[in-house]
Amino acid sequence: MELINNINCELVIIGGGPAGMAAAVAAYDAGLRDILILEREGALGGILRQCIHNGFGLHRFGEELTGPEYAARYEDMVREREIPFMLNTMVIELSEKRVITAMNSERGIFTVSAGAVILAMGCRERPKGALGIAGTRPAGIFTAGTAQKFVNMNGYMPGREVVILGSGDIGLIMARRMTLEGARVHAVCELMSYSGGLARNIEQCLNDFDIPLLLSHTVVEIHGRERVEGVTIAEVDESRRPIPETKRYIPCDTLLLSCGLIPENELTKMAGIELDRVTSGAVVNGDRETDIPGVFACGNVLHVHDLVDYVSEEAKIAGEAAVRFIRGEAEKNAGIKLTVDGRVRYTVPQRIEAVADTKVYFRVSDVYRDKKIVVRDGERVIISKRKQKLAPGEMESVTLTKEMIENAGESLSFSIE
Repeated sequence: MELINNINCELVIIGGGPAGMAAAVAAYDAGLRDILILEREGALGGILRQCIHNGFGLHRFGEELTGPEYAARYEDMVREREIPFMLNTMVIELSEKRVITAMNSERGIFTVSAGAVILAMGCRERPKGALGIAGTRPAGIFTAGTAQKFVNMNGYMPGREVVILGSGDIGLIMARRMTLEGARVHAVCELMSYSGGLARNIEQCLNDFDIPLLLSHTVVEIHGRERVEGVTIAEVDESRRPIPETKRYIPCDTLLLSCGLIPENELTKMAGIELDRVTSGAVVNGDRETDIPGVFACGNVLHVHDLVDYVSEEAKIAGEAAVRFIRGEAEKNAGIKLTVDGRVRYTVPQRIEAVADTKVYFRVSDVYRDKKIVVRDGERVIISKRKQKLAPGEMESVTLTKEMIENAGESLSFSIE
């Protein structure tokens, strides 16, 4: 067998999770047949395989599914369409000319020259090393996602006396999961003055089980040498600095970290694609195309979503747009930059290049009540939408119509007023 095999393929999708599968299905349904999915794990489905709780699919399928059930729906679609995929295949390089270098045990190292590429690598959790917590490095410290995999897929209990740092959705869900498995969750500590998770998860995973959510609190020290023996927590001030007189010790044998998700963008950086400093994902247009023609991005590698239904929705946009690019049908008859006021943290897309209805996703930077989402074309208000509550943990969206884009100037501004 040669060390390097060369494959030519019209569309290559990197990642076989919910985004990658949805993009592949959308591309196939748009008439493309030469599609290849590359997935580093031993099965399709991505992170959903370990998310055994329900709450998935209400928008996409109109019913409540577990994570594995949602993934299975898309895997069935991929298999029904006979879309090829390679499992246990690690992509190690992506060039700006859309040449992918990958490796697996069957082919060794090989390259794929693609007409278009869709990035769908998902995201990863922020590790302990990025948090700057004092103390030794004992056993018993896990990211919430790692603990989820141990409990739901491997049948292992990480510990019995638990403190959770960070109130992201995975942390909230694991507070409930650990409780149901017989552990005691002493508290969920959140550095910010608001939760980073969905309101429904706070209610169903914490309040229903009397698990305290300590806002404006953090872990300042981890105790124990061989195994976690306890943590010291403290309230923080407006500058997020610990207030010494509020310190208190909680005995525990496990610390779970749910302190944010980071898009898996090493390949994106390698290709020289421009990244957004807020999302850490690629800067894209309405088709989810990056600044390298023919390279698209969707799902959590682009920006972290709150619902997988929106991942599928966005992947459909990327899949259909990739087909148009391959066929030479992509339209770029507009040049509009989307700007934010700070209260709106970011938008995806960041620019619009086609005159067509465009759904714009965004997140806010704080909790706001009874405010308006305002979109302006210069001084002219083109969208004003009142919301009772806006929170950083929940993604928002507005749709810019074809007419709005056709009549817009060089930029549109998004603000909360």
